Amino acid sequence: MTATESPAGSLRDFYEAPEVPISSGSDRANRQLRMLADVLRTRPGRQRILDVGCGDGAATSLVARFEPANHVIGLDWSTRAVRTARDYGFDMISGGVDGPGLPIASESMDVVIMSELIEHLVDTDAALTEALRVLRPGGALLLSTPNLAAWYNRVLLAVGVQPIFTEVGLRGIHGRPGAQVVGHLRLLTRRALVGLLRANGFERIDVTGARYHDVPAMLAPIDRLLCHWPGAASILLAAAFRATTPPSVPPLSCGDEGGVA
Repeated sequence: MTATESPAGSLRDFYEAPEVPISSGSDRANRQLRMLADVLRTRPGRQRILDVGCGDGAATSLVARFEPANHVIGLDWSTRAVRTARDYGFDMISGGVDGPGLPIASESMDVVIMSELIEHLVDTDAALTEALRVLRPGGALLLSTPNLAAWYNRVLLAVGVQPIFTEVGLRGIHGRPGAQVVGHLRLLTRRALVGLLRANGFERIDVTGARYHDVPAMLAPIDRLLCHWPGAASILLAAAFRATTPPSVPPLSCGDEGGVA
């Protein structure tokens, strides 16, 4: 990187490269739809749903078809993704989430989806702050991300191998199995994800596990079994909610005001 290049510029170039995948994939799409169905069962009426980092729009199109009365909006940084996603017919916006912010009005969304997005972000706090801002009180954030502490990553680390899903550069894979660079900047454990969501204002955080489609067939039964232990599952699925009322602030004591307690 030269002195005039910014990290954001380098990342934008990376995601515009034709060899970088923008497809959601059927496993990710189906996980997203199941999470959404669980939330919508408790939410009558027309919902406004924002899919941040929607990629090629295939998964978002399933969301739009799931309940046609809902208003579904897709958003992605990549101009390649935006062009492809618009063919599905739902509203599509070009933009990012971790700077300068979502081009969406505050408290205008019932559900925000971030499906396998947060691991690609430079500023995760800014992204979650923006998600909270655009959600209505009681609104839901549905998030999925690879698990740094997946059961096989624990084994790999024990023998000195770089964990699956992690990347140390954008030009190649080093020290771990696999060959495709996908731009993972941050990997989280279950504990870290819950702490990050809570620190950025979310509550009622529920984390479950999901399998990873690329696990070898002979190990797939183990992967399915460990979905029931989110801390060691391949994929973390989180549902987190914005508070329905502002948090109560206790009155200041004399000590808080700087006087004598």
